[in-house]
Amino acid sequence: MTSEAVRPRGRPAHTPGTTILTYTPDGKRVITAGSDSAIRIYTVGQDGEPVTVDEGVEGHFGIAATARIFFVKNDSFIMGAEDGTVWQYNLQGGTMENLLVRCALPVRDIAISNDGEWVAVASDELTVKIVNVEDMTKVKYLREQTKGAKHVTFDPSGRYATVSCTDGLLYVYSLVSDDPELVRKLDGVIRGLEAEDEATARAVWHPDGMAFASAQATRDISVFSISDWSPQKPFSGGHNGDITALSWSPNGALLASAGADGQVLLWETKTQNILRRYDFANVINLAWHPTANLLSFTTSDGELFIYEGFVPREYRPLLEKNLESAPLLLGGPLVETSGNGRLPILNNLKQGVVNKKRLGTPDSLDDILGPLPSDDGFIDDDDGAGYAEDVNEYGKRTNDHLGDLVGHDIKRPVSFWSPKTHAPFQPGSTSWKGNRRYLCLNFTGFVWTVDQETHHTVTVEFYDVELHRNFHFTDPYRYDKACLTIALSDSYIVVLTTKDYVRVYTLYGTPYRIYRQKTPAITCAAWRDYVLTVGNGPVGGSGSTTMTYSIDNVKRDEVCQNEDIVAIPAGSELRTVFFSDNGDPCVYDSDGVLLVLQHWRSPGQARWVPLLDTKLLDRLATGRKEETYWPVAVAQNKFHCIILKGGEKDPYFPRPLLSEFEFKIPVSTQPPKDTNDDNEESRHDNSRFEEAFVRETLFLSLHQDLVSSTNATSSQRAELAQKELGIDKLLLQMLAVECREGEERGMKALELVKMMKDRSGKMVEAASKVAQRYDRSILEDKIRDLEEKRIMDIDDDDLA
Repeated sequence: MTSEAVRPRGRPAHTPGTTILTYTPDGKRVITAGSDSAIRIYTVGQDGEPVTVDEGVEGHFGIAATARIFFVKNDSFIMGAEDGTVWQYNLQGGTMENLLVRCALPVRDIAISNDGEWVAVASDELTVKIVNVEDMTKVKYLREQTKGAKHVTFDPSGRYATVSCTDGLLYVYSLVSDDPELVRKLDGVIRGLEAEDEATARAVWHPDGMAFASAQATRDISVFSISDWSPQKPFSGGHNGDITALSWSPNGALLASAGADGQVLLWETKTQNILRRYDFANVINLAWHPTANLLSFTTSDGELFIYEGFVPREYRPLLEKNLESAPLLLGGPLVETSGNGRLPILNNLKQGVVNKKRLGTPDSLDDILGPLPSDDGFIDDDDGAGYAEDVNEYGKRTNDHLGDLVGHDIKRPVSFWSPKTHAPFQPGSTSWKGNRRYLCLNFTGFVWTVDQETHHTVTVEFYDVELHRNFHFTDPYRYDKACLTIALSDSYIVVLTTKDYVRVYTLYGTPYRIYRQKTPAITCAAWRDYVLTVGNGPVGGSGSTTMTYSIDNVKRDEVCQNEDIVAIPAGSELRTVFFSDNGDPCVYDSDGVLLVLQHWRSPGQARWVPLLDTKLLDRLATGRKEETYWPVAVAQNKFHCIILKGGEKDPYFPRPLLSEFEFKIPVSTQPPKDTNDDNEESRHDNSRFEEAFVRETLFLSLHQDLVSSTNATSSQRAELAQKELGIDKLLLQMLAVECREGEERGMKALELVKMMKDRSGKMVEAASKVAQRYDRSILEDKIRDLEEKRIMDIDDDDLA
């Protein structure tokens, strides 16, 4: 290497077109391929002619150098081609060794896992294949894509594979098990590009494995954390044209990017500043040398550049550092925020490693994530503050730095504790996914906005297109939402503000009422004349604020419930709040439990009743499905939601499909076993009837409240009688189960008869016939005694 970098000359390697490259693991050679059939092997540090392999296949799109035993041997490389084949080549002889994969459509990209055992093949087919290099009969399939793939990458640990599709969706798969599982389907993370486009949509993993970078349509470079797949602070202000290639330095401290603007940029990872700009046109692939200060890149002109001394002298210490952390929020690899302060969780702690010491048994995560990159200790005193001094053998800081605490002049540090509060949110809205988000998504339809840099475009679509007309408009103000949260009913518009004001307007915008909420606002919902507001209340024993709610009748200026507690357990979060189609308040929490508020029109009498625990759904009983549910509505006595698979947090784009589930109150979390035993079958029937009885009794109570507090229609009153009759029928079915169980269940059977609501005597008569059918004579006599007593009570009432 020379002391000062000399601008490299381009080496004609292939005919114009896509030109790809890679280093061998030892860094001694650079291998290139292009749109012709030749493969070139260059020796690093030498200007001589390359070795040419003529056994190649025309139209190479993917190349990777690999070794069979953890990169100890540098004897082979793998290449994919436009004819759909993926071959393994011998490096020394330049001959084809093995045909690993054959696809029906052109191969667009390949990737090799860091251990050299697996090769992932992306093609114009919908399925991405992951093939074992040593045994090509071992194949894993990534099947969730709906379009062809442009790129595929492994994370450094081999736990994840990312697939960049031509429709602009990025698929993240977990490879921990033999059957890959979709973890996330991310929209807005990459651009929608054609397979032949020179611009890149590749997810480029940071060497620490905690994040990946991707190029945006805005020409920024986004970073996404694997902790929650959320966007971090982007590398911005760099390119004036489409980004064509990205590559992290081996230690992750630097990032190189190339663009259609004829620029190759060198970025510092930690500060995200541009350190140097280089003028090189048509660069489409970049590759860092494994150990040296050297960057190689290829162009669409078919040229190869080997840039020795690429990182300027003043920045070379960055390249010599140990593994640098990915540029995540708050400056650390992972940061956990709690009510007790903010504690950085360093990368090696995430891996279950504390320096080189361990407590207890070995951690199996070492086998997945690998050991620490260095043995320098996990605290890096990179700002000279001295906090890395006095570190014990477990990586913990000792108290030696405190000095002598004797005396009154010592200023001791003061720690401030603050409770954990629930952040405000808009029901029915989602977080940004790239440049778009849902502003509203409910049972009527949905509204989404797209960030167009200078403005937003808003689209409104309805499920019932015959009743409503879809439309869209330009939003020059780029509204996220007008205030903290808004609610709209068929009577009023309600807005909560940052000053905790509750502002009520008529549907045509006339101010109607204003008051201040007693607790800091979180969200609100409205139905007809009623407004439900939720806020952060008193601090509980867990250090988090309890959530309180109030319900007001705006028209009558009445308070139905005043600062009562939302029944969300500690550690859980409120996902949404809405009214059902019958006008009953409902909430859904992060534990997947849907609750409805009973007796909410009576002050001090309200209580939250679980309608459904989605974790107990039959579809999840096998434990093979990984899915959660994004709540949309409670309507038609069903829970309507969007199924999110693989750890997704928000609904996807384009238009999501709605699913519905029947209510099932968690009367018991231990369902009977499915056997052929008659007694077990009887208990199963009884459990099913008991759940239905509790559920229908709840619905009867909600309907009774509605009828008694409003000007009920004749159909509503008739429905009340039907609900009472339905409960009595359930009691009859439960009675039959008890009669089958034997005489010893007679007291419970008689109790069921006493719970019947029918006063005409028909249901009691039917109960006596059930007892007679099962030869329960004693029970039958007691039921008839109940009926006689009922008739006598009626006669006494008439005489009075």
